[in-house]
Amino acid sequence: MKGTNTHLETSLITASTRGDFEQKTGAVNVPIYLSSTFHQENFDSFGPYDYSRSGNPTRDALEKTIAELEGGTRGFAFASGLAAISSAFMLLSAGDHIVITEDVYGGTFRFVTEVLPRFGIEHTFVDLSNLEDVKHAIRSNTKLIYVETPSNPRLGITDISSMVDLAKAHDCLTFLDNTFMTPLYQRPLDFGVDIVLHSATKFLSGHSDIIAGLAVTNDEALGKRLAFIQNSFGAILGAQDSYSLIQGIKTTSVRFEKSTESAKKMVDYLVNHPLVEEVFYPGLPTHPGNEIHAKQSTSSGAVLSFRLPDKATTKAFVDHVQIPVFAVSLGGVESILSYPATMSHAAMPQEEREKRGITDGLLRFSVGLEHVDDLIADFEQALQVATEQKQKVRS
Repeated sequence: MKGTNTHLETSLITASTRGDFEQKTGAVNVPIYLSSTFHQENFDSFGPYDYSRSGNPTRDALEKTIAELEGGTRGFAFASGLAAISSAFMLLSAGDHIVITEDVYGGTFRFVTEVLPRFGIEHTFVDLSNLEDVKHAIRSNTKLIYVETPSNPRLGITDISSMVDLAKAHDCLTFLDNTFMTPLYQRPLDFGVDIVLHSATKFLSGHSDIIAGLAVTNDEALGKRLAFIQNSFGAILGAQDSYSLIQGIKTTSVRFEKSTESAKKMVDYLVNHPLVEEVFYPGLPTHPGNEIHAKQSTSSGAVLSFRLPDKATTKAFVDHVQIPVFAVSLGGVESILSYPATMSHAAMPQEEREKRGITDGLLRFSVGLEHVDDLIADFEQALQVATEQKQKVRS
């Protein structure tokens, strides 16, 4: 569903109220249809809605909105980001094989390694930045290349066009998790990706108040198949949360732009701090894949990761930092500091985490809307305590 607006920032505001709602009532907000079922006027033919698992007008407005924003034809709203991801995986069949980025969200890792094998679906983890490794990983039964870019938590970059070309050459689908960029900054369907996935809990919602997932495709046949999976599993987003997400989407531009501006300043600060061993951020010229990211995205985003020397130092820093919430998740108006080893990637065994550079000193930071000078001052005092802690251990 294509909008008539030139800029995505406008569609963020207007997409949800186009159509019947606006024409019939003039309402600037979509109604919340808190109804599980719908009366049918005709014995022989039903209306567009019959049962809210199969379709709800509020959810429908959200799904049309994300489809327009991603430049697709069909959108889907799920009960969580992982519900969207796992439902998309259910398009595969026994005997199929997946090539998947090794730097992947822990919940996706768990589903691929512990659930899909029970259905006879195989997988190979690969560094998707190495095209030759990807080529060697593809088998005759490979049906999907699964991408996160930037990836979680080390912000790894994958060349979307190269993955799509490789997938098409081997008659594979491509799925891409676009949570970190949102359609505001990256539109994977424009590069030929088959399904775009979101944990809409994050930047699209933006207020840490709902759990939601989204999926978009521009292929009608694939859309029908995914709609069948969604209805069969019933992993749908409720009307109330659909409304909340629509409202969150409207402010994505102003929130995300401000957070990104602050993230760049946080990165500049952390890169120059003596205790910080490494900073991961797509906007850094030294970040692997920086040039590729700049070609396929219009921003570096508001998430960064950084490495401290060891667990004890990291604990001292976390214990003394005051402004950020120390929690799972990202993309809220509040800054959120996470410890991937025991949070986002707790489902990944320690050996697998360490292979991917998810060490005991790695922290992920989602920059919120607080004043950046306050955030830097807070980090400064906490890093000073952590430095003193490290010096005591050495002495």
